[in-house]
Amino acid sequence: MSGVAPIGLDPFGEAVYRTMLLHPELDTRGIAERLECAESEVRAALDRLADLALTRPTGASDRWRAVNPELGLATLLARQEAEAARRQQEIERSRAAMAGLIAEYASVHAPANQPGIELISSLDEVRDRLVQLASDAAAEVLSFAPGGPQPPQVMEASRVLDLETLQRGVRMRTVYQDSVRNDPATVHYARWLHGLGGAVRTVPTLPLRMILVDNATAIVPIDPEDARKGAVLLRSPGVIAALRALFEQVWEQARPLGESVQRDPHGLTAQERELLRLLAEGLTDERAGQRLGVSLRTVRRMMADLMVRMDARSRFQAGIQVAALGWLGEAGAR
Repeated sequence: MSGVAPIGLDPFGEAVYRTMLLHPELDTRGIAERLECAESEVRAALDRLADLALTRPTGASDRWRAVNPELGLATLLARQEAEAARRQQEIERSRAAMAGLIAEYASVHAPANQPGIELISSLDEVRDRLVQLASDAAAEVLSFAPGGPQPPQVMEASRVLDLETLQRGVRMRTVYQDSVRNDPATVHYARWLHGLGGAVRTVPTLPLRMILVDNATAIVPIDPEDARKGAVLLRSPGVIAALRALFEQVWEQARPLGESVQRDPHGLTAQERELLRLLAEGLTDERAGQRLGVSLRTVRRMMADLMVRMDARSRFQAGIQVAALGWLGEAGAR
C-alpha cells in the first residue's frame, strides 16, 4: 500500500488495522507480538480504530475484528466529502489509501465463487454486506423477516440504517410473521417503519429469510434452518426474478400490520389454520412453533384452545374433527 494513511488514521493505527485484516485470528497480544510493541499501544490503537468504525469487538475476551475496508473506509470517506472544499486534496489522498487497503483485503480473502454467486460464511461478514447493500440501495428493498418477534438489539441496530434508506426515497416492503403482532416492541418498530413510508405486512409462516435490493441483488441463508452457516449473495437475473416472484406471491397473501385479525367461517385465524396444517404434516409441536415463530408453550396453548372449540378430548380426536369438518381442505382450496 502507498505511504498515505487511511482517513484520520495514524501510521501505527494503520499497521494495527492492516495486521488485523491479514491475520484475523490474532488477539490483542498476538498483534502486539507481531508488531513488536506493547499491548497497551495496541489497545490504544484499537480504541481509535473503533471510533472510526474500522473495528468491532467479537464478544470473545480481548479479541477484535477488522471491518471490511470497502465498507468501513467508504463510510469515513462519505463524511469527509461532506466537508469544505479545502479538504479536497486530503480526500483524494484518502481515496488512494482506501483503494490500496481494499486491494490487499481482496487478495487475501478473494472467494472462489461462480459468477453471480458469492458465499459469505461469517455472520459478521453477512451483517456488513447487508449494511453495505442497504446503503447502496437506490430504488427498493424487499425483505422476509422470519423468526417471530425481533430481538431489541437487532431492531435498534437497524433503526438508523432504515431511516437513512427511507429518507433517500428508497421504497421498503417487509413481511414479518403473524407472531410479531403479540410483541409490543416489534409492533412499535414496524409502525415506526410504516410512519416513515415503509410498508409492513405479516403472514403465518415465511419460506426463508431474504433481502432483495433494487431487483438486482439478493441475500439468502445457505441453510434456512441454521443462519450460523452463513449466506449466499445472488446476482443471477434468473434467480433474482424467481425470488422477486416469490416475494410478490407472499406479499399478496400477507395482511397489513394495522389490519385486525380476521377469522374464516370456522372461526380460525390464519395462524391457527397454519398450525393445524403443520401438525397434520407430522411436525412436532416444537418444530411447528419454530415455523410459526412462537414458543412451544404458545403452540400448546393454541392447540388446547382449538380442542376446546372442537370439543375434542385428545389430539387424535381433534385430527378426526379437522378432517371431518374439512377445515384444511377448504383453506387449501381457497
